[in-house]
Amino acid sequence: MTTSFVLLSDTHLPKRAKDLPPGLWADIDAADLVVHAGDWVDLATLDAVQGRSRRFEGVRGNNDGPEFDDRLPLVARFTVESLRFALVHETGSATGRERRAAAAYPDTDVLVFGHSHIPWDTVAPSGLRLLNPGSPTDRRRQPDHTWMRGEVDGDALSVELVRLPPQPKPELRPQP
Repeated sequence: MTTSFVLLSDTHLPKRAKDLPPGLWADIDAADLVVHAGDWVDLATLDAVQGRSRRFEGVRGNNDGPEFDDRLPLVARFTVESLRFALVHETGSATGRERRAAAAYPDTDVLVFGHSHIPWDTVAPSGLRLLNPGSPTDRRRQPDHTWMRGEVDGDALSVELVRLPPQPKPELRPQP
């Protein structure tokens, strides 16, 4: 059996955008599993994503207020097929991340995290795969808005980074 998934983080709605990109909503609707690594900012986004997800896993981030405390944990652990996942918002600085994550999550195959808005896909010497989908709404200094989609088939994981270039703002023309 193959399980399709979407990874997203740092949506920051409605502060950074009014809505998620249409392509991301289409991926959410099609996926077997939706995983969000925190920094939602508003509960309406959480409700909308959960409502459209067949299966949902999520955590809260540093920009999520106390209203998220009863809805989402700081760390989530779950299994997809035979892979053990951990989900967290922050992992600290990029320097030494693989070593720290492997020590903090020794019984984990895949660690999904957010916070930096920088896409990340590496493997620690221990074999732990670290994934950060970036942000679909707040690219910061990145060239594109991003999220990840992929599949788990038994113990095989395939991941694709989806890049959405920034959309040009409509040009305002003076009225004649």
